Amino acid sequence: MLIFDAHLDMAWNACEWNRDLELPVSDIRKFERQFENIIPGEATVSWHALRQGGVGMTISTLLPRLHRKDAALTHYQSREAAYGVAMGQLAYYRAMVAKGVLREIPDSSTLASHIAEWEANETAARAEGSTIPIGFILSMEGAPPILSPEQIGDWFDAGLRILGPAHYGPGPYCFGTGSEGGLKEQGPALLKEMDRVGMLLDVTHLADQSFWESLEIFQGPVLASHHNCRSLVNADRQLTDEQIKALIERGAVIGCAFDNWMIKPGWTIGVSDPKTTSVEDIANHTDHICQLAGNAKHCGLGTDLDGGFGKEQTPHDLDTIADLGMFAGILEKRGYSSEDIKGIMSQNFVDFFLKALPES
Repeated sequence: MLIFDAHLDMAWNACEWNRDLELPVSDIRKFERQFENIIPGEATVSWHALRQGGVGMTISTLLPRLHRKDAALTHYQSREAAYGVAMGQLAYYRAMVAKGVLREIPDSSTLASHIAEWEANETAARAEGSTIPIGFILSMEGAPPILSPEQIGDWFDAGLRILGPAHYGPGPYCFGTGSEGGLKEQGPALLKEMDRVGMLLDVTHLADQSFWESLEIFQGPVLASHHNCRSLVNADRQLTDEQIKALIERGAVIGCAFDNWMIKPGWTIGVSDPKTTSVEDIANHTDHICQLAGNAKHCGLGTDLDGGFGKEQTPHDLDTIADLGMFAGILEKRGYSSEDIKGIMSQNFVDFFLKALPES
């Protein structure tokens, strides 16, 4: 079964963490064990592991963020530096496309042909040395690289199809996780320009007030690439039931995240034992969204694996992203139909983007 992961910071791992993502995860871990305190935990993701696990489609990000212990140093001090870094990450993806590792998916026709190729040749696509690329839709997490709302058109022409205007803390256009507030002065203009060019809105990380104000202004398709449920884990990083219902009404798909503190209540980073969280626990969030929707059409996967954390902060029974297929078995044991399982593992996001992306 083809798997669609709706949130991976792949270029950030390659450029900021200096990882060769064409290697097996075991080789990345072996190399990094030579050094002390360079990473928060062992890697779980590489292009090699994605292929091995049948993850043939991703949303891969441009992430203008540094990996630093001091929170103040994790954000670029100038917007221009953030712009330069995002352009550098874009160049990484283009290099992988030129090498045949990746296929950029800018429109619905390319998506349809890519999915058809993977599903018709899944065994070959998973094989070592396969010539069938992994597909990716380009997203940006946090908007500092967008120097003005008028630059949205340039970014769209450069391939950017999804924007999450917020990340952690206050941003240039709105407020994100761990902060409170609505849209800033240029926030409405940013959203209207996104609407004009056809760029999609990812509501992930939006502070509550920014979330509601954005949905009121933005009229195009919306998604939540990597989010879990606040009614199960009470933190502002999660979606409330009211937010989930609003997203369902807009036809959104919500990708469940695999970060332990977002999965299980009371799990504390750096304190709790990873063995206390399993992939089974993630299905509780999927179940909750399905109950609110009355169907399974609004759930997907947005793992965020290696998004600033590693094996120490992921469910204990998932060694690498190549193990992601186990989630299908968990859903089957819970009584989900084969159609619903395929939807959650890939088809819900595929159907969403077939409608939301430009035709060509």
